[in-house]
Amino acid sequence: MRVLVTGAKGQLGSDVVKELESRGLEAVGVDIEEMDITDEKSVMTVIGSEKPDAVIHCAAYTAVDDAEDHEELCRKINAYGTENIAKACKEHDLALMYISTDYVFNGEGIEPWKPDNLDREPINVYGQTKYEGELAVEKLLEKYFIVRISWVFGEHGKNFVRTMLKLAETHDHISVVADQIGSPTYTPDLARLLVDMIQTDKYGRYHATNSGTCTWHEFATEIFFQKGIIMDVEPVTSEEYPTKAKRPHNSRMDKGKLIENGFELLPPWQDALKRYLALLRP
Repeated sequence: MRVLVTGAKGQLGSDVVKELESRGLEAVGVDIEEMDITDEKSVMTVIGSEKPDAVIHCAAYTAVDDAEDHEELCRKINAYGTENIAKACKEHDLALMYISTDYVFNGEGIEPWKPDNLDREPINVYGQTKYEGELAVEKLLEKYFIVRISWVFGEHGKNFVRTMLKLAETHDHISVVADQIGSPTYTPDLARLLVDMIQTDKYGRYHATNSGTCTWHEFATEIFFQKGIIMDVEPVTSEEYPTKAKRPHNSRMDKGKLIENGFELLPPWQDALKRYLALLRP
């Protein structure tokens, strides 16, 4: 099987390419240098010439706060770029896996969001543009996976774990938001699931994160605990720690559809964190 992966240099895309290759599958990793997803002609040309059997679309504008000031650029990449890829997949009758986000939901209530809940009401620019990407995929294709993820961390790129460890070098007291609940997602674990999924025709919307939920405060506390770092982690509210982009309070996501379709749930996030921290050791 030959799979084209966008955002191949990114935190998730790089692990997806690695996972494909580890299984003896053919990975065609592209980033902006090889294929500018905002250029429809570039997308059509590359996908047409590479002739993949499927596309895993990881490329995205993910700077959530910056997106509030750069809405046009964010939409160009997340919405129009995704539409370009969906058009190319339709042209060549390819399955598309679009990596989306918990931020397509408004974050209200306490119930886990179900993958087929169509009450998507994003509360920030990033979430809105990813939602528009979902709509483009749903409109143009029948053979698609929309996989929503959250709180991503991995070997490549910036993430919350690295930020906490960096703060520990200069601080013995930090404040972390304690009223936003979600699930951390470890990219190597996620990549294994995505490669399992892309080899099937069990299309649809899915939620895929590591098992279990926590607040950002609990996540930070566990990071320091596992690293043996003495740190005073003060819980604060979102109002006490304002950000340019509003964040959802409830990012619990129902992953039952994975089990229903024969896919394995990802391991607990604490276990994923342990493996990641071992990888970071000098």
